[in-house]
Amino acid sequence: MLLLRRGDFGPDVAEVRATLTKLGLLSDPQPSQVFDLPVEHAVRAFQQQRGLITDGVVGPATYRALRDATYRLGDRPLAFLMAQPVTGDDVFALQERLLELGYDAGRPNGEFGQQTEQALRSFQRDYGLIVDGMCGPDTVRALRQLQPKVRGGRPVFLREQERVRRAGPRLSGKRIIIDPGHGGEDRGVVVDGVSEADVMLDLARLLEGKMAATGMEALLTRGPNHNPDEGERARFANEAGADLILSLHTDRNSSPLASGVATFHFGTGNGGTSSTVGEALAGFIQREIVARTGMLDCRTHPKTWDMLRMTRCTAVRVEVGYLTNAGDRQRLANPSFRDVVAEGILVAVKRLYLLGKDDQPTGTFTMDDLLRHEVATGKLR
Repeated sequence: MLLLRRGDFGPDVAEVRATLTKLGLLSDPQPSQVFDLPVEHAVRAFQQQRGLITDGVVGPATYRALRDATYRLGDRPLAFLMAQPVTGDDVFALQERLLELGYDAGRPNGEFGQQTEQALRSFQRDYGLIVDGMCGPDTVRALRQLQPKVRGGRPVFLREQERVRRAGPRLSGKRIIIDPGHGGEDRGVVVDGVSEADVMLDLARLLEGKMAATGMEALLTRGPNHNPDEGERARFANEAGADLILSLHTDRNSSPLASGVATFHFGTGNGGTSSTVGEALAGFIQREIVARTGMLDCRTHPKTWDMLRMTRCTAVRVEVGYLTNAGDRQRLANPSFRDVVAEGILVAVKRLYLLGKDDQPTGTFTMDDLLRHEVATGKLR
């Protein structure tokens, strides 16, 4: 799909206007095919609600979210289709309802996958329905009639917290997916010969080496000549049975003054679904990098990007500086600086598993401290 922005004209724009009107975000008494200022404002409001980049442009992610938002539970039969998974707000509502009833449908991401099908089959079996894994009228009726068994908090994210607690404080044995952005012909942001793809791959390799020294298993989603899309990267992490996913990027801005580091975790940002473990890890990473490098603190933010939404385990994306900023670019081009960032990210992961025990002030935990702690906790076990 082509990008749609203010000034564009045609049937695709008319479809977007109709969807925004249906969602109550646009008053369109006389349907038009023009992407005007009110449409841009409505698109931005929708993007903000859904945890998307708020740029007022309808690209693939925004278009998919607009289409998904038109479905309500019961509008259509839902089933697991391997070749082309069904997505929509009705799937999200089904996942949320199953979780409330005590069935583990996985992270509510709006995609009808195998885990959702298994949870639905279990529900159908327990309540005497036809066990076909399809959410049709009878199943929807039963889902609506029953009272939730789980109240207070989001069950899927409570399970995430419990997994972290049970994993223990040691890093040894934990499997981490490191995802350097872009790759292959896609160089990402490129300024004065410094490319995001190369810088982030080197940072990923530095982090991989440090993790290996602690006994962790670190897997990279790509090499120098490969650029899987976000869906492929998420599937790789899911199939690997990862404990955490760390996605590494740099940013760009039309203003050369924009600078700093930001981290992102799964969440809509409007008081809805949010990964509490992801938010905690993003905060640890943000504070460690800022304390160790002095970079501008651009804070942590919830987003629904595919790499955060489609993974079963906790995922965090780090935007380490702006290559369009001369100061950030100069520092990122320095291998010593990247080594400091890698150590900060590793220490942040350690802090997540320490759960506040035997911790040290932000920015003071060194690699040597971390290795000594690993040895000490290993002896205790």
